[in-house]
Amino acid sequence: MLIKKPSDIPSSEITPEGLYLSRRRFLGGAGALVGAVAAGGAISEILSPSQSALAGTKLQYSQSQYSTSEKQTPLNDITHYNNYYEFSTDKYEPADLAKNFNTRPWTIKVEGLANKPKTFDIDALLKMQLQERIYRMRCVEGWSMVIPWVGIPLSAVLDDVQPNSKAKFVEFTSLKDPKRFPGQQRNVLDWPYVEGLRMDEAMHPLTILAVGLYGETLPNQDGAPVRLVVPWKYGFKGIKAIVNIKLVDYQPTSSWTKAAPNEYGFYSNVNPEVDHPRWSQAKERRIGEFTKRPTLMFNGYGDQVASLYTGMNLKKNY
Repeated sequence: MLIKKPSDIPSSEITPEGLYLSRRRFLGGAGALVGAVAAGGAISEILSPSQSALAGTKLQYSQSQYSTSEKQTPLNDITHYNNYYEFSTDKYEPADLAKNFNTRPWTIKVEGLANKPKTFDIDALLKMQLQERIYRMRCVEGWSMVIPWVGIPLSAVLDDVQPNSKAKFVEFTSLKDPKRFPGQQRNVLDWPYVEGLRMDEAMHPLTILAVGLYGETLPNQDGAPVRLVVPWKYGFKGIKAIVNIKLVDYQPTSSWTKAAPNEYGFYSNVNPEVDHPRWSQAKERRIGEFTKRPTLMFNGYGDQVASLYTGMNLKKNY
């Protein structure tokens, strides 16, 4: 398969410069809803009827000790400015292109180096002990959000299948279905999307499988029905529409690492001291704000995760 390098993608598709000039592209159609959304309005209020049939269901969850107290990004921004290449390389298009994406039935197979491999039904996951985790999320392109995810610790799922002593990494694979994912009809990446974590990263309490946001089930364009959230890493590590989780003894080759290894490393930790070859990572712009702010090491989660990388050269292992 011919892999299209990130350098071949027009900058207008992968940078956020148009966000502040073009917000009317999606705000214009939601004018009357902006006030409600900014106040944390329901997902069903801003989705089409076909999307609301699958997303917008209230979830039962508890509050988490890991949440930030920072101002949350309005729901309208979270659901209308999305990196989701399975649908489109344009950040504004997934909200419309994903409106008829059907997430039922859906299962996640957890296999590999485990004593009790298991296939989880998504509705069974929704009945587990869900927590709301308000996390800072940082994109490699220099923009960020604060998102109130609802999910379960990935460690809870992995503990259920009992990894054996040979399991060193976890490999995640998304759904491959070009009929349902129009973006997969283009050779932007080598589909399906694949991501990976080291076992200790996967078992860390900050790492979750997100099944909702703002207290309701995930909208399609945000990765429904289940996606990975690792808040101290850049956003492209957050693989969406997961169908397979595999415990392995090798370091998985992530999709973006395969496409451009000099730009996207396996670890992908937020690090202001390691620039992307085509832009600085020292500052970020929070969606909805004009002033840039300094990028925090490990996205501000250093107290919790820095010990995972003791002794590692973080510029070499980027």
